[in-house]
Amino acid sequence: MALFNSNATKKMVMNDPVDTLFDKTSSQLVGKPITRVDGALKVSGQAAYAAEYHRDGQAYGVLVGATIAKGKVKKIDAESVADIPGVIKVVTDAQHFLRNSQQGGELEAPTQGAVEVAYHGQPIAVVVGETFEAATEGAKALRIRYEDETDNAALDFDKALADAHEVDEDAGSDNNAEQGNPEQGLKSAAVTLDRTYTTPSQSNSPMEPHSTLAYWEEDKLTLYASNQMVAFSKKQIADALDLKDDQVHLISRFVGGGFGSKLGISPEIIAAAVAAKQVERPVLVMMTRPQVMEATVRRSNTQQRIAIGCDENGVIDTLIHDTISSNLPGEGFFEPAGLSTHFLYRGENRRVHYKKTDMNWTLAGSMRAPGEAVGQIALECAMDELACQLNIDPIELRRRNEPEKDPSQDIPFSTRQLLACMEQGAKAFGWADKHNSEPASRQEGDWWIGTGMAVASRGNQLLPAEARATLQLDPTKTFGVKAVIESDMTDIGTGSYTVFSQVAADLLGLPIDHIEMTLGDSALPASSGSGGSFGAASAGSSIYLACAKLREQIAEKVGLHADTIQLTQGQVQQQGEHQASLLESGVETGKAVLQSAADAVLKSVDTAAQKAGLDSDLGSDKNNSTDYFSDSSSHALADIIASYEDQKLSAKGQIAPGKNGKTHRQACFGANFAEVAVHRYTGEIRVKNMTGAFTAGRILNHKLATSQCYGGMVFGIGSALMEEVIHDKHDGRLCNHDLAEYHLPVNADVPQLEVILVEEDDPYTNPMHIKGIGETAISGAAAAIANAVYNAVGVRIYDFPITLDKLIDHLPD
Repeated sequence: MALFNSNATKKMVMNDPVDTLFDKTSSQLVGKPITRVDGALKVSGQAAYAAEYHRDGQAYGVLVGATIAKGKVKKIDAESVADIPGVIKVVTDAQHFLRNSQQGGELEAPTQGAVEVAYHGQPIAVVVGETFEAATEGAKALRIRYEDETDNAALDFDKALADAHEVDEDAGSDNNAEQGNPEQGLKSAAVTLDRTYTTPSQSNSPMEPHSTLAYWEEDKLTLYASNQMVAFSKKQIADALDLKDDQVHLISRFVGGGFGSKLGISPEIIAAAVAAKQVERPVLVMMTRPQVMEATVRRSNTQQRIAIGCDENGVIDTLIHDTISSNLPGEGFFEPAGLSTHFLYRGENRRVHYKKTDMNWTLAGSMRAPGEAVGQIALECAMDELACQLNIDPIELRRRNEPEKDPSQDIPFSTRQLLACMEQGAKAFGWADKHNSEPASRQEGDWWIGTGMAVASRGNQLLPAEARATLQLDPTKTFGVKAVIESDMTDIGTGSYTVFSQVAADLLGLPIDHIEMTLGDSALPASSGSGGSFGAASAGSSIYLACAKLREQIAEKVGLHADTIQLTQGQVQQQGEHQASLLESGVETGKAVLQSAADAVLKSVDTAAQKAGLDSDLGSDKNNSTDYFSDSSSHALADIIASYEDQKLSAKGQIAPGKNGKTHRQACFGANFAEVAVHRYTGEIRVKNMTGAFTAGRILNHKLATSQCYGGMVFGIGSALMEEVIHDKHDGRLCNHDLAEYHLPVNADVPQLEVILVEEDDPYTNPMHIKGIGETAISGAAAAIANAVYNAVGVRIYDFPITLDKLIDHLPD
């Protein structure tokens, strides 16, 4: 039996547009709205999350957070909890404990140290107990003495604005940029708008709290954690604990939401590892809801200036977007609110600029659609106000400012379907019939009714990723074979297990239940992780390439061409009418021999060549020979796999970004439409309905993509009307650190949502032609609601969220 190199790898760097094999597969599972393949595991409780793993001898740890906003820890009195039954130890590590979480994509540990206190709630100790209850009692009773410097803490953003400083652009995801003369252009414009908007801090609030189970086996650390980017976080853990990479094993198979808060490691991970080392037992540390909100990350609050200059017809000449955000001292992350402002509208004079204030608040970091989610609140509300000022329909104003190229870089768009999104969304919503340009002109009983729209945009990214695909015999499967797909990619609720199964099933011609998806383990090939709307495209492309390599190996094995084979229902066949010749020379004599030998089994290509009277070395490489198969037009995939010595066939796929990301602006676009009702006496706001139309390249699963859009639009409701983290300006406490006081949209707040997925194909993005959609839908959603509120009552709110106290004194008679 022939052997095969199991380390075969197919690599791709996106330097040119590429075709996709999805156009050539027969099963066409990609795009279908199939139900989640892991759904049964989840509803039956068999999908284990971090806190649900258990090890013999396991103990429980509860974090203890600082009760001052700034200062130093003088003494942690372990004796104060010594008499509490079940308390094992008070664990501290002034050197290794994390001051705060790490950002996504970083390879080093975040700021460490448990002596200097930088914010209220900063973890400084962990109490370990035989039970969670004992550890909780100990954590509440633990006495700590501080050198309190809260009086010198920066706790008031408005006061800190005077000390705002330039950002470190190398530490952010956007850069300051200026073209032409924006301030002079604004002064010279026939029509101008210059407004300042403020947005509050927001909490990521994933359903699953941050949790880690840690245990040591000699010098090797294993952690079950709730984490979005396994490969990066493994390196962060190793750096934080002075370990080598091969000493850390991180497992995160199911994640109950993250929205950016689990991109990097968080304090409980290192606390659990340190505690497990000190007590020489497995230790589970699970954050409480207040700790999640106090000690992981928040979306930064912002102050944004939007200034627009245009002619009498609304054609924009000048566009300015200046942002000030906040973060802990020494942290580089800043909220990139102007990411899409660079390319969303035309304008010869342009500026996007960032500053940052240092605050003694919870770490600011990525939260779903970092940048666009709050940046497009400001930009799209300003565009709506400009449309009203010019008495132009908001859709028409945007149409007039549609750029032919990216105006910030003078490069073409890979695709840009914004006009299609506006047109299809407006038609489905009934914009032409519902929207009245005159505000406060429609009333139903005690409710003012208004409509608003805003566009959405989110830049597309591709990150390096690797995956492995293995075909192996499995007699329990209908076709006797299964595909095992391996990647450290995580599923944070977005459907990774499902969409990757669809990709593999399509390319390998197998039913979906013949795909075994193994994810979320650092021992597997390293992927991009899940976040930033790059997960499906990056990790998915590596899986695609691994499967494509398997197709090439199979084609060579049976003597067909990789670009003409068809894998379907466990069979390998020639595609269409094209007969792949075993003799690539295409010599007529060879064709005649193949035809005459159609009813016979040929042992090898060399045999065929000899009968044709030709010299051929096609079959001379016995490691890649076709000596097992005849020229039959169909082969059972199981028979092919059985022909290998270990009865397996493996390949890896590697994807990397290339020139396409620089030669073409890649982005998703969309349009949000909202109808609201505002109570004439109380100012209460109810969202009556919303419609969103979005592009995201090819769609891997219409049901899951639609669900992602639903989630984004619900996020928009929260951003517009209720979400706001409130820090006490006197002592730095987070005043609303639980879901009772931090208001999120619930069922009663969410109307019927309609999602339209606008067809698009983008060959510049990746070999699957897909883009991420989860963050596009939130971008602009809040602005559409805010614009609808203005249309309902004629009141512009520049300080978000729009709560009834900001409206009640300004409602129309």
